[in-house]
Amino acid sequence: MLTVDYDRLGLEAGDRVLDLGCGFGRHAFEAARRGAEVVALDAGADELRDVRAMFIAMLDAGELDARAHAGAVRSDALRLPFADAAFDRVIAAEVLEHIPDDTRAMTELARVLRPGGTMAVTVPRCGPEVVNWLLSDAYHDVPGGHVRIYRRPTLVRRLASCGLVPVDHHYAHGLHSPYWWLRCLVGPANDAHPAVAAYHRLLVWEIVERPRVTRVAARVLDPLIGKSLVVYLTKPVDAAMPARPGMVPMVEAAA
Repeated sequence: MLTVDYDRLGLEAGDRVLDLGCGFGRHAFEAARRGAEVVALDAGADELRDVRAMFIAMLDAGELDARAHAGAVRSDALRLPFADAAFDRVIAAEVLEHIPDDTRAMTELARVLRPGGTMAVTVPRCGPEVVNWLLSDAYHDVPGGHVRIYRRPTLVRRLASCGLVPVDHHYAHGLHSPYWWLRCLVGPANDAHPAVAAYHRLLVWEIVERPRVTRVAARVLDPLIGKSLVVYLTKPVDAAMPARPGMVPMVEAAA
C-alpha cells in the first residue's frame, strides 16, 4: 500500500532514492521494482533486517534486475551518513511526526537531495489526526509515538525554510481514517475487537484485491478524510552540484 504517487515524484529507472524512515520497506520495494537504486534507512534494526531479506528475496524471484543496487542502513535522521546531493529522489513517509527536532531532519533531507531533484513527504492529515488524539491518549502518547499534528501550511513553510519548493500535494487513504477512529474509540491495542477485526479484513481485501468499489470510494473519501497528507517538493537547480557518491550495495546490511 503506497502513500506516495511515483508519477508525481517523477521517479525513473536509474534514479538514486532515499527512503527515510522506511519501516518495513513498502516504498523502497516499489522504487526498486521500478529500477531505482535504493537506500532504505531507519532507526529500527529489526525492520531493516526484514527489509534486507525482502530485497534479497525479490532478487532471487527475478523481481529485480541482477545488477540492482539496494541497501538497508540504520542511522539517525538528524545526521544522515550521506554526502550532499547524493539522491535524485527522497521519500519521508509518515516519519516527521515522530521526530522532536523535525526542522533539523528536514534540513538533512534537503541537504542530501540533489539540485533539481524531488522529494515526497507524508504526514498524518490534521483533521483525522485531531480526532484520533481526542479519542485516545494511548494512540500517540507512547515511546516513539506522534509528537505533533501538522497543518499543511505549517509543514510546507518548514520545508520551504530548508530551501525546498513545494509543487503539489494530495491526500491518501480515506478508507483508513474511520478504521483508526474505531481503534482509538475501543482502545488502540484492542485488535481483537470484532468491529476492528472486521474493518481490518476489509482493508486487507482492499489492498490485495483492489476492487472497483473501494477504488471509487477512495477517490471520494481521500480528498475529504484521507488519513495522510502528501506534499511534493523540488530543490532549486544549482550549477555547483557536488559529485554523487556511490550507493550502498545490496550485500551490506543494517548494523
